[in-house]
Amino acid sequence: MTAWQSRTRFPLWLRIWIAVIAAVAVLTIMFGWLWRLSNEQIPEREVIIRNAEGDVIGQDMTRPVRDPVRGVEFEVDMKDGSKLIVQLPPRRRLPGEAPQGRGPGVLWMLAIVALAVAIGAFPIVRRITLRLEELRRGVERWGEGDLSVRMNEQGSDELAFLAQRFNQAAERVDALLTAHKSLLANASHELRSPLARIRMGIELMAPDASAATADEIRRNIAELDQLIDEILLASRLDTKEAEIGTIETVDLTGLVAEECSRSDAELEASTDEHTIVVDGVPRLLRRAVRNLLENARRYSDGPVTVELGREGGNAVLRVNDRGPGVPPSERERIFDPFYRLPGASERHGGVGLGLSLVRSIALRHHGTVRCEDALGGGASFVFRIPCH
Repeated sequence: MTAWQSRTRFPLWLRIWIAVIAAVAVLTIMFGWLWRLSNEQIPEREVIIRNAEGDVIGQDMTRPVRDPVRGVEFEVDMKDGSKLIVQLPPRRRLPGEAPQGRGPGVLWMLAIVALAVAIGAFPIVRRITLRLEELRRGVERWGEGDLSVRMNEQGSDELAFLAQRFNQAAERVDALLTAHKSLLANASHELRSPLARIRMGIELMAPDASAATADEIRRNIAELDQLIDEILLASRLDTKEAEIGTIETVDLTGLVAEECSRSDAELEASTDEHTIVVDGVPRLLRRAVRNLLENARRYSDGPVTVELGREGGNAVLRVNDRGPGVPPSERERIFDPFYRLPGASERHGGVGLGLSLVRSIALRHHGTVRCEDALGGGASFVFRIPCH
């Protein structure tokens, strides 16, 4: 269920159609009530009754009473003080004779009109709201990262104008992202070429050159090379339609054990006897684990411990350091690109993209990553993704 579906139980077309039917129903009821009210306000009529000699034996101003069975009745006061009821029964139809008169009652006619309006309004309302639903689905897909989505611009009304404006905005955003990716690709090529020449120059450097100077140059070259690689990877991860690799079944337990051995971190055994297996891109998962371990090693004043376990349907990796920790106000910002804690850039190095890449990799694997306080002091980074 999408966010839009969770906000309303009834679609827009159904609500508009119900509103039309309700308006017609109210109009029908009001008209029927007025008609009945006016029918009950029949003016008085003068009724005169004569005998065979033509003498008036009864005369009165009376209002006729309509009865569906007996017909029309008049109550007349006679001169002798008695009352006389004059009845005009409905005319009997002969067998096979079609009914005559006014036909169906006014209320039945109103009901038929209301039904016709309801049936006729449905296709009109549905056609309008179908275009709205198509526009909504397109905006949702575009917001989820499918930048190739374009709207149908047919028509000359407000919806067509809105679709046209959306397509123009989408084209501009798509062009900007394409230019951004092209710039990154070209920049990486242009930066790596001089880096290769500098590296070659170091190898050909005079034997009497300072070893410390050569090591510093090599460190700077490695840092620049890492920065270029992480910028390109971050760009691909942020673009959802970009190819990031083949999804495979990954033994997360073995992968984490290899990276812990490489960085001299302590891996605490899981209480689960089974190997933790996930679906993902092995290269990206290895990069996320390595970045977390390198970040912990960079800031820790003691051993780095790693916990890997299963919680429900998720694999949970915790990387704990013994460093100064992360203030609660900074625990979200440290995952922003190029953001580092105040004063950390000079002391600890790094390019400021490691944790940002970890979050992007977690999101691409339908997972999360967050920073918490570690038991005994320091920071604990919790990486969580679905597992088998």
